[in-house]
Amino acid sequence: MPEHRSTTSDLSNRARGQWGEDLAVRHYLRSGYEVLDRNWRSATGELDLVVFDGSTYVFSEVKARRTADFGPASAAVTVAKQRRIRQLAVEWLRAHDVHAHSIRFDVVAITGTDLELITDAF
Repeated sequence: MPEHRSTTSDLSNRARGQWGEDLAVRHYLRSGYEVLDRNWRSATGELDLVVFDGSTYVFSEVKARRTADFGPASAAVTVAKQRRIRQLAVEWLRAHDVHAHSIRFDVVAITGTDLELITDAF
């Protein structure tokens, strides 16, 4: 039985993550951003969202939690995760032959149904 619970939990977490990304996309679109990429993957990892506001490329990490019982969702974006996202951003820019003058790293932290956009998070 524990194996089943673990699988159910994994599916639930994946569904919450997908839902959180959908919410983040809608927020960025309402704010006038263009969504350039979603769940972009390389051998190094995955970028949740890449959006553009007309002058700045934004690499956005989305974290969604059901509750804050284990701390805020943004706490899941550790220094190691930030380093990996920076590397992925360089890879994305190279893969798309983009020579950006301005980039930014955001965190979209969702707890329950509350969305917090942390611009220039790191």
